[in-house]
Amino acid sequence: MNKNSKQGKLIVFSAPSGSGKTTIVRHLLGIDNLNLEFSISAASRTKRGTEVDGKDYYFLSADEFKNKIKNSEFLEWEEVYRDNFYGTLKTEVERIWAKGKNVIFDIDVSGGLRIKRKFPDQTLAVFVKPPSVDELKIRLKKRKTESEDKINMRVAKASAELATAPLFDVIVINDELDKALVEAEKLVSNFVNSI
Repeated sequence: MNKNSKQGKLIVFSAPSGSGKTTIVRHLLGIDNLNLEFSISAASRTKRGTEVDGKDYYFLSADEFKNKIKNSEFLEWEEVYRDNFYGTLKTEVERIWAKGKNVIFDIDVSGGLRIKRKFPDQTLAVFVKPPSVDELKIRLKKRKTESEDKINMRVAKASAELATAPLFDVIVINDELDKALVEAEKLVSNFVNSI
């Protein structure tokens, strides 16, 4: 990372799919005095639907992604399936810091923990926990975006992800969204305003 750019804070939100982390992150981005900007991830998959390069993801080919890995251009990355990569480019964090803003991530559990390990003092790592695995399954079904098999895969993965919760700085239980939003806002506000 470029040592010349003024370094802001890093706020990581991780959770199993369906826990509500994206809703919480969107809420926080709307609060001006938190001075947050969203970190756009890189992905080696093709665009879906109305996705826009540079807004939803930085879309790269698998070869481009692998070259950036070789050149140490990622803060964190993961090969989710064969040749299906996701990661955070160092230049993305530097771009946000150069604006004098703090970086907020909506990122998977392993990526969130990697960022926390690299920047232990500058990172607030928040794990968003659903009230139960059963409730998670209900939420995923309500989305009506995935097959029963895909939902079952996500629920199985969620059990492993839930086991990592104690490795995060704080756990927000999202059983009532309004309460979770208030708690997340208070946590992030205290963190970004601390010295």
